[in-house]
Amino acid sequence: VQLQASGGGLVQAGGSLRLSCGLSGNTLNYYTIGWFRQAQGKEREGISCMSRSGDTSYYSDSVKGRFTISRDNAANTAYLQMNNLNPEDTAIYYCAADPHITCGNYALMSRRFASWGQGTQVTVSS
Repeated sequence: VQLQASGGGLVQAGGSLRLSCGLSGNTLNYYTIGWFRQAQGKEREGISCMSRSGDTSYYSDSVKGRFTISRDNAANTAYLQMNNLNPEDTAIYYCAADPHITCGNYALMSRRFASWGQGTQVTVSS
C-alpha cells in the first residue's frame, strides 16, 4: 500500500486548505485513515481519523470544529478540509492507513498505523 498526500501550501491566517490522501495498491475501504502533523521541533501529533466505513470520525481538541475528515472510497482518496487556519497549524501533514486499528483517541495517540504517506507542508502566515 502506498499513500500520497497533497494539497499543502501557504495560506494566510483564517484561510482554508483541503488536503488529499490517495491510496494505491489496495482498496481504501479496507483501511482506517488517520491524519497527523508534525511541527518543527515537536512530536508528531494525531489530529483526526475515520473508520473504514466512514461512520466514525474523531478529532483532537486542537482541530475540532475547524477540520473535517472525509473519504471517497470509490476514488480511493481521503481528505482533510482545514478551515480557520492559524499559525499554530503550520506543520508537515501526513496521512496514514491501517487495516486493523479502530479510529479513536488510542489510534491517534499510539500512531500505530501500518502505512504512511510522505507528508505535505502547510504554512499559515499571520
